[in-house]
Amino acid sequence: MPGTVKYTIWLVSAALLSAAAGEYATAKHKLDLIDSDRLRPGASLQLTLAELNAYAAGEAPAGVRDTRIRIPAPGQASGSATVDFLKLRRAQGAAPSWLMSKLLDGERPVSVAARLHSSGGYATVDVEEVTISGVTIEGRTLEFLIRDVLLPLYPDAAVGRPFELGHRIQSVDLTPGGVTVRIRK
Repeated sequence: MPGTVKYTIWLVSAALLSAAAGEYATAKHKLDLIDSDRLRPGASLQLTLAELNAYAAGEAPAGVRDTRIRIPAPGQASGSATVDFLKLRRAQGAAPSWLMSKLLDGERPVSVAARLHSSGGYATVDVEEVTISGVTIEGRTLEFLIRDVLLPLYPDAAVGRPFELGHRIQSVDLTPGGVTVRIRK
């Protein structure tokens, strides 16, 4: 009997990993279609939540694990992960100072809630709150962190301002079932 339980757990685990690998491959293929501009004018492409989560897990950089994307309502998204900020910075080629290495040592649960609005080939992402190790950051403190920490580290990040979607994308719509990408006619 104990061997049967182990075998059953192994089969279920293998099936889940296989499904996740299939979802990742499907998401990657769909994103490659967009990136290569191979979708016909007026086309719509749907990425399911399972595909998005598999892609996020498969593309997570060193220092990020247990990624999870949720779309609780149209235009709203949240994501969570376990992040080792030191490992993440080192993977980017940056050596944190001694003080920062002591402050950021270890893995932290991180979640982000944001809104997305898009039309006419442009989108705007507004970050509403960030939670790190149970501490929620929002309002002016969040604005400060985006302006004085995030943007200096990632100057190409477009947070709170419109940016061009590219690849002939007309809009990106978030719904609880996933994401729909619409190509201009």
